[in-house]
Order: sequence, then C-alpha cells, then structure tokens
Amino acid sequence: MESFTKVKLNDSELKSAVQAAFGEEAVLVSAIELTGGFFNTAYDLELEDGRQLILKVAPSDGTVTLSYEKNIMAAEVEALRLVAADGRIPVPAVYSYDDSRSIIPSPYFFMEKISGQPYNEVKEDYSPVEQAEIERELGRYQRLINGITGPRFGLFVQEEPQAAESWRESFTRMLRTLLEDARELGVVLPAGDEEIWQLLEHYLPALDEVTEPRLIHWDLWNGNLFVQSGQIVSIIDWERALWGDVLMEYYFRHFEQSEPFHEGYGQHFGSRGERLRIKLYDFYLDLIMRIECDSRQYKDGNHIRWASENLKESWKSFSALDSIPEA
Repeated sequence: MESFTKVKLNDSELKSAVQAAFGEEAVLVSAIELTGGFFNTAYDLELEDGRQLILKVAPSDGTVTLSYEKNIMAAEVEALRLVAADGRIPVPAVYSYDDSRSIIPSPYFFMEKISGQPYNEVKEDYSPVEQAEIERELGRYQRLINGITGPRFGLFVQEEPQAAESWRESFTRMLRTLLEDARELGVVLPAGDEEIWQLLEHYLPALDEVTEPRLIHWDLWNGNLFVQSGQIVSIIDWERALWGDVLMEYYFRHFEQSEPFHEGYGQHFGSRGERLRIKLYDFYLDLIMRIECDSRQYKDGNHIRWASENLKESWKSFSALDSIPEA
C-alpha cells in the first residue's frame, strides 16, 4: 500500500547500501520494490553472485509517525536476533543493520530472502484440513515465542528508558500516548477521551493479572506468516515486538476464530479477567488501525472507510461491559 512513511531509494543509493554491507565487489543486478507493507519500504534484491536479499528501509527522521513507532526497526532487528538465537522458531537471518544514516538518511537492514508465500495470499489454495494443520503449527510456534521472558514490560526498544513496574502501568502509558497521538492528528474517534477513560477504568484492573513479561510478536497475522507445501517456513515483521501479555497476539483478536490455533497453543483463555483483556486489546488495535490512516496519509479510501467502521463496531463491543458476566 502507498504510504507517506515509505522512503524511495534510487539505484545509486541501493548500490551504495549493498556495497557498504557486502563489500565493494558486491554487484547489484536487480531491485524490485515490494508493495505489500504499510510502513517500511522493502526491496527484493539480487546480486551478481546469485545471492538474493531483502532490504528494509525505515521512514526518514522527519516523517511523522505514531509514538509507539519510534525506533521500531531497531526493535525488529533485536527481536529477530533474539528469536534466531533461541533456535526453535523459523525467522529470516539478519545480515547487517545500519542506523548511521551515512549511506542513506534512514536506518535499514539486509535480511535473508525466504522461500514460500504469505499465508493470507495462499490460504484458500489449501484444503480446510491443511489450513487447520498450518494454524495448529502456528499455535505451537506462538507458544514458543511467548515462552521467551524478558526483564521488563513495554515496547521492545524505546527511545528513552521507561521501565514500568507492572504491565498495567506499561499498557496504560501506551494507551495514553496513542490517544494523545490521535488528538494531535485531529482524528475523530467514536467517543471523547473522558468517556473512553471512564470506561477503561473497568478494564485496567484485569491487567494486574499479568505478572511476567513475555515476548509478544503482536503483528503475527496471516500476511506475516510464510508457508510452503503446507508448512510454516518463516515468521516475519517483528518490528512491533514488545514485552507484555500473551493475549495481545493477533490470533486472539476478533478477526480470527481458529480452534486449531488454540489446540496448537495448548491453552484456552476464558476467565473474566482474560476476556476483559482480550476486548481491551481488540479496542487498542482497532484504535491504531484507524489513527495510522491519518499519520501515514493513506490514499486508499476503501481502507480508511473500513478502519473507521471497524473502530465504530469495536467501540460498541468495548462499551458492552454487561456482555462479560462477573464469573
């Protein structure tokens, strides 16, 4: 999708970045911009010696982004290296990372080009039985990801030290910052800040049930899941990684209803506190998807309308506290 945040590189910049990473003898023979992403720019590159690479380029420093999006390329590189070191979860290798801005005026990194295709593009090519097995396998990988524990709660890489003593404190800060972004951008939300915070007071105590920081991918939707011959070959786009509550993961959102995923994960969540947190994270993600339409200056009117209607429906569900009984 076209987005204001995307940086376009010319042939000279691409060649300079390749040679800085792989040596003066590295010769770039082809570069194709990948258009599926919403935030970074990505290029599919081939070198004269046959090597195939993916180059990801972050927005330039002057680009207006949401607060939580600061430094998320550094977060992705760090998360990829952490997960690769664990050795049990398939992720692309990181070849080099440069945030010096001496070659191009943005951070960028080169990574392995993986085989396979995004699951969202080929899901319907698989039978229901094959889909179930892929999503069961995803559940198993998701459990492994969430089994990695961290030293603190909060975004994976932050501009300033913002250590939070609790998940409630950390997530409340994330929510407050997001609503401040919406206000600065002039985004019209389904309710005012005061009404939103009054309702949030009924949800926030449930966050106290989360006591251990877990690695959260947060953006593991079907487009970030690469499959081949009915198996998962790689999990990509770790830029939104954070330390938090496992129920923030995408397959717990209202968009997905996959029993095989839960079977693979090996755990179901149904307590009142867990259901409150699920609805809270649904609302938070739906807020982001609407607010980023303005910050990224999307041109796709259909997507903007969808994000607006989705948020309206999310607010209705979020407001229906009586749909979650006390016990």
